[in-house]
Amino acid sequence: MNWNFEGKVAIVTGAAAMLGASIVRAFVKAGAQVLAVDIDAARGEALAAELGPRCRFIACDIASDTALDALVTDALASEGRIDFLINNAVVYGDKGLASSRGEWLQALDVNLVSGALLVHKTADALAAQGGAVVNMGSVGGKFGTAGRALYPAAKAAILQLTRNQAASLAHRRVRVNSVSPGWTWSDALSRMAGGDRAYADRMAAPLHPLGRAGDADDVAQVVLFLCSDAARFVTGADIPVDGGFSMLGPDQGRSARDWFGA
Repeated sequence: MNWNFEGKVAIVTGAAAMLGASIVRAFVKAGAQVLAVDIDAARGEALAAELGPRCRFIACDIASDTALDALVTDALASEGRIDFLINNAVVYGDKGLASSRGEWLQALDVNLVSGALLVHKTADALAAQGGAVVNMGSVGGKFGTAGRALYPAAKAAILQLTRNQAASLAHRRVRVNSVSPGWTWSDALSRMAGGDRAYADRMAAPLHPLGRAGDADDVAQVVLFLCSDAARFVTGADIPVDGGFSMLGPDQGRSARDWFGA
């Protein structure tokens, strides 16, 4: 799509990872000024060097209130406005039911609480522009998964939080939505597939009616849609970008007749 975000400013957290970087690239291509936020300085600086003056990397530990305050202050001092906030930062560590209290708190702090606080801290700036927030959900927050607890619990909470944020900020002209990817070619999926995209697509095909894992840019384009004027009357929604994954039930879209071969 040929989105036009000239003169707009976006903050993208988790920007150094594959999915975040794709979102940053899409915003830059559309003409926005992007503040790419991540704790991984090496990858973040490389991304900024790749994209040039429309992308500035900011090293930030989003689990620190002091760092979040500094991020917002920096953004307003350097850019004068904030139009879009994309809460994409995530950690994947998860021992399921065996996770300790400390592991629970660390995962929820990064995956849920820090993004919630960043919405609060940017709300005035977003309201001044009639801006938009996109939170990153996941199909993992919608279905039961054996052996996992931290990541899916946080993603499920994000879907509810998005609705509450949307209701709270609607009168200030700030729209808040979420995007829930299915299996997407990202750092996590690449690690699981040993870097073999064709293998990932083969494994994803039976679970995704469109027959493959998602591309990071598939998600990025929906993020940009939700920030655009085309979505000006959309708030409190979750958009699945999952190739049909979430429309299937446990029978994978097949009737009993199919399973029994009748």
